[in-house]
Amino acid sequence: MNATMLRQLWSTVEETQTQTLRSLDDTSLVEQLLENLQQKRPLAGDDMEELANYIRSHLILIRELAEGRLRSMA
Repeated sequence: MNATMLRQLWSTVEETQTQTLRSLDDTSLVEQLLENLQQKRPLAGDDMEELANYIRSHLILIRELAEGRLRSMA
């Protein structure tokens, strides 16, 4: 996975609605983020699998970021 893909992923996480990040189950959240990434840039099958694994390993951080957004809005 290259730096551009990582930047696009984290940009996508920031652009995704907080409620979506908090409410979806793990599998649905991974699928949603991959779908959002696909809309920005077509991804090869290997890239999709690598990104899916990366997202799965960072789900706690993604959800903590969403919680932090809620706290800062309150």
